[in-house]
Amino acid sequence: MLLLQVTGDGLYCQAGDFYIDPWKGVDFAVITHAHSDHARGGSRHYLTARAGHQILQARMGAGARIESLPYGERIVRKGVTISLHPAGHILGSAQVRVEYKGEVWVVSGDYKTEAEGSCEPFEPVRCHVFVTESTFGLPVYRWRPQMEIIEEVNAWWRANQAAGRTSVLFAYSLGKSQRILAAVDASIGPVFAHGSVMKFLPLYEEQGVKLPAVSEINEATLAEGKGRALVIGPASTGGSPWLRKFGEASHAFASGWMQLRGARRRRALDRGFVLSDHADWNGLLASVRATGAERVYVTHGYTTSMTRWLNENGWKAEALATRFTGETMGKAGEQGEGEWEA
Repeated sequence: MLLLQVTGDGLYCQAGDFYIDPWKGVDFAVITHAHSDHARGGSRHYLTARAGHQILQARMGAGARIESLPYGERIVRKGVTISLHPAGHILGSAQVRVEYKGEVWVVSGDYKTEAEGSCEPFEPVRCHVFVTESTFGLPVYRWRPQMEIIEEVNAWWRANQAAGRTSVLFAYSLGKSQRILAAVDASIGPVFAHGSVMKFLPLYEEQGVKLPAVSEINEATLAEGKGRALVIGPASTGGSPWLRKFGEASHAFASGWMQLRGARRRRALDRGFVLSDHADWNGLLASVRATGAERVYVTHGYTTSMTRWLNENGWKAEALATRFTGETMGKAGEQGEGEWEA
């Protein structure tokens, strides 16, 4: 029997009697990160990385029973050793290492391999079997360095300011927004954020992430910000009364999907910035190599193409059917429950 297997409730370890990112309520759930396709309510006990404890608590509610571990610390459950290791996706995101009778599996969750200031950098973990995402598992997806993209955001903001337009940047409320805020040049002008972004800022700052001052919306700040500010919020705010408060604006979206021709045009955006919190093609392959795994299970994304490539290049690979979605566009450019997504 496999150490981990997909069941009707999610990815299950029978030997240790626990699930990893289950899609239903279970007795014991190990959570890789707090996006809603990986962190579902209803479980009796949760285990997550210490850096993401408060974010998961906010996601699940004050009554949820959550235990957290520092990265690398091990616990044993019914003879199975569990430890959590940085995934580099969002603050507190983790890979789950599972060891039983000398066999080691690692479940990546969602991950990115470029280090940046808003979360702990990805760390490869040696294993026999690696379960990897493949959200951007095609060779067309190759990311440029973050700071090149951020400089483009800064230049766009300055140009809009010179033209008297407010700069509205759509980004996922948990993870992507905080990443952008930690990197942009806030000396350019005022910064505003939607409430779905604002509620996570203190949790990031508690973990030592340096963020600029982000203004609350009132008459005084609106008067200062119109035509000058950078406004960050989920794409679901597009055309909303909240957004119209800022007057004439240029609209942009930060996402890996902006790599595709036509994605910006289909969503009536002025700009698209290719910035993803998931590994690109090169990052996925480098991560598989770094684990030393002989067998690879591929989940959510371009599973067929990535599995084929791995099998043709020396690995034993299979697609694993899960309910995880990775970074998706959706109707309004959001995944799942919108404000929670990657």
